[in-house]
Amino acid sequence: MKKHSVHAIVARALWISVLAMVASCTPLQVVTHTVSQSETRVPPGQYELDPHHWSITFDVDHLKYSRFTMRLDRATANLNWDEGGLDRSSVAATIDAASVDTNVPLLDKLVKGADMFDVARYPQIRFVSTRFERTGDARGTLTGDLTIRGITQPVTLDAMFNGFAPDPLTKKDTLGFSAEGHFSRARFGLSTWFPAVGDEVNVRIQAEFVRQPAAPEHASGVPDMSFKRA
Repeated sequence: MKKHSVHAIVARALWISVLAMVASCTPLQVVTHTVSQSETRVPPGQYELDPHHWSITFDVDHLKYSRFTMRLDRATANLNWDEGGLDRSSVAATIDAASVDTNVPLLDKLVKGADMFDVARYPQIRFVSTRFERTGDARGTLTGDLTIRGITQPVTLDAMFNGFAPDPLTKKDTLGFSAEGHFSRARFGLSTWFPAVGDEVNVRIQAEFVRQPAAPEHASGVPDMSFKRA
């Protein structure tokens, strides 16, 4: 038998072994996992942003060469899902303004500074939804109040309900969403570096929300208002 043939047989055997190990360690329900875009199947209640499965990015024009992208790395959000689905549900999100990451340390410092986000005085970026208008199945425009640098302005996002299902690993009810939109940074007092840096900021969001346990009730049936998020 030729030497290269032996190598090929050994390599194939090793690859088959690796695939067998992966298959044996991967639960079947993960491999066959599906989600439903039927809003009626979603249990109503309070949902919180999954801390491990989300992303928020801003991008702006840079000298007409490209869209320069920055991440926001720390955020929390609460989703109140009503039986009416997207039309009657609401969301509120808080972003740590100091978590901006441009992948350029010096630029991070400048963006956090007094000429831009001024995180020492305005540590949070907030979004609170005010209205949802349906444009199709599992999608629509989500309008809300965005607060940056202490200035609040309405912003509209194109939102998509990606689906619902119990997470196959955690067994918790989980929802997925995508959203994107844009706003003028000058409206929030962020005109520094214009026109080298464009005024229009594009926003892109991916987010998963996990249903939270209901608040315990006293014998009287009145909710226990001392309940706090763990």
